[in-house]
Amino acid sequence: MRFPVRKFLSYYRPYAKVFTLVLFCAFLTSAVSLVFPLLVRYITKEVLAGDLTKAMGEVYRVGALMLVLTAVQHVGNYIVDYRGHEIGARMERDMRSELFTHMQRLSFRFFDKRKTGELMSRITNDLLLLSELYHHGPEDYMKYFVRLIGAFVILLFINTPFTLVVFCFFPLLGFLSFYSNKKLNRALTANKEKIAEVNAQVEDSLAGIRVVQSFANEHVEKEKFDHINHLFLHSRKTTYRTEAVFYNSFETIIQLITITIIIMGSTLIVGDMLDLADLITFLLYVGFLVEPMQKLTHMSTQFQEGITGFQRFMDIMNLQPDIRNSNRAEKLTDVSGRIEFRNVTFRYENHLSPVLRDVTLRVEPGQFVALVGPSGAGKTTLCSLIPRFYDVTEGQVLVDGLDVRQADLSSLRSKIGIVQQDVYLFAGTVIDNIRYGKPGAGEEEIIEAAKRANAHDFIMGLAEGYHTEIGQRGVMLSGGQRQRLSIARVFLKDPPILILDEATSALDNESESIVKDSLDLLSKGRTTIVIAHRLSTIRGADRILVLSNEGIAEEGTHEELMERGSVYAQLYSK
Repeated sequence: MRFPVRKFLSYYRPYAKVFTLVLFCAFLTSAVSLVFPLLVRYITKEVLAGDLTKAMGEVYRVGALMLVLTAVQHVGNYIVDYRGHEIGARMERDMRSELFTHMQRLSFRFFDKRKTGELMSRITNDLLLLSELYHHGPEDYMKYFVRLIGAFVILLFINTPFTLVVFCFFPLLGFLSFYSNKKLNRALTANKEKIAEVNAQVEDSLAGIRVVQSFANEHVEKEKFDHINHLFLHSRKTTYRTEAVFYNSFETIIQLITITIIIMGSTLIVGDMLDLADLITFLLYVGFLVEPMQKLTHMSTQFQEGITGFQRFMDIMNLQPDIRNSNRAEKLTDVSGRIEFRNVTFRYENHLSPVLRDVTLRVEPGQFVALVGPSGAGKTTLCSLIPRFYDVTEGQVLVDGLDVRQADLSSLRSKIGIVQQDVYLFAGTVIDNIRYGKPGAGEEEIIEAAKRANAHDFIMGLAEGYHTEIGQRGVMLSGGQRQRLSIARVFLKDPPILILDEATSALDNESESIVKDSLDLLSKGRTTIVIAHRLSTIRGADRILVLSNEGIAEEGTHEELMERGSVYAQLYSK
């Protein structure tokens, strides 16, 4: 895959003026640094070799010039360091925001196959390394290129043959850099993959810490972590071995260059082809030759890490959402709540057998429909097709006569409220979590929604009422309390279509009774589809659909299905 250079450079565009200033200052400070050895050469070769009675006046003037140049360097380096880092941080922010926004648009299929820790690594570690490349890369290349070329040109004027001999070593350095960089790139890519796996393992273990400790399985999690941590260590060892060969070989060549200058320079002085002042100048400029090569070599690691991070960034950005608006998507307004499934077949990716097979049903506005059946029959999958979390493999799902694939996603999902068994609450306050159902809602609306969800009384019993922090995933609340907050969230949203996915199956009897009262109130006047394992909770449903692996096995009211004495009656008796 070709590297997307245009996309890579596009992130500089908003900061072009400041970036140009930073590059100019990098050029200026490097050019100024080249002047100092020339001033030393001037003093030693011209000033001190002449009339010493007048020498100090000239030395003071040169010293004053050096102070001015030092001040210029100080200001330039400050701008490069501060504004350069600021640009890098801003670009990192922009890319992180772009990546997060893109991830929000990706479909469930994407997240079904990805680990949260791996995605966190992409959005944090990779972009941090990339921002370092964006900031340091251009300015450092500018500084060291100017010093390298400037020193080379100056030394050519001092003694051309001597300079050319010294530069004979540089093709060897170039070959060493090219060869080692390829190996280093592979090693760094492996490091990225392994640290992402470490993050995923940590995230998984810490998220399930209550399960871990309840089973006293800390040793199991440690073994799993130690295994992946050892693999990361192995990948790092490979990287360090490559770096050790590279940098030590490089240092050896640099030493050879220094030795060559000393021996050859001394020979030229003895042969009266070079004077001492020029040899001192050569030795001073060796630093200008060596430092750029050392820094550029070190930067190759930074470059490879940054490029690898950008490639991993683009791996996600290049993914197109499976679920997205069609070119002529229609906004849903004034939805009555009619839902139709027409010959719907659905299979998950990499599954040979369909989860749903040729399902056809119609739910009228305001109707209360229950879905029952054994685990794996596709009840949750069927409901997931209505808000278009997945697209059907065959057939159609329609809301108010419109195929959901032709509906604007945002407007479609805004008309559907979902209450699940596994409630997800965000870290923050009670009021923030209820307001999630209608961002921008006032406090009075939120309190009214909480009252209708039978949540107001327990909320007022919390330390700070509606402004109480509830912890990540609402861990400071009971299961029934969390469920009532999720119901309050849907009350605030006020959708015409309601999906209840085993909303009470994990609750104790008392909590279930309170939550059921809330759900009964919530479902009034809405098209409601309920997935239930506790069949006693859906006896009053307008219609009960019994799903099997072959589709809809039977349907009817509770009384009708019990009279038939078939699948539903057997499930109910169990």
